[in-house]
Amino acid sequence: MFDIGFWELTLILIVALLVVGPERLPRMARSAGLWMGKMRRFVGTVRADIQRELAAEELKQTLAKQAKSTGLHEIIEETKEIAADAGQLLKDPADSPRRSESPESSPRGEATDSPHDAKRQSGRDA
Repeated sequence: MFDIGFWELTLILIVALLVVGPERLPRMARSAGLWMGKMRRFVGTVRADIQRELAAEELKQTLAKQAKSTGLHEIIEETKEIAADAGQLLKDPADSPRRSESPESSPRGEATDSPHDAKRQSGRDA
């Protein structure tokens, strides 16, 4: 904090001895030490308060960011709904669209001569 060397401290003590006198110097040194301790505690308290405020502000920002993002709970609920829909389709195949057995026609009545169908057909014939 302060860069006080040996010679500066000696000069301060000599001036204090001349101004205050030898009778009151010990009492004055004690009260100066008490004041320095109080100042250090005060600065420490202020520093700790500032650190707590900064941590609280950081926590508020983090919570605000999380509130803006999609929550994990919503993702889980959406996944459960999709799984339930898929389970319902598997249980009740009458509601699901059927594929025709013949490769010549699709559900829309169009021909299905794609390269993938040709590979499947050649694999079955072999």
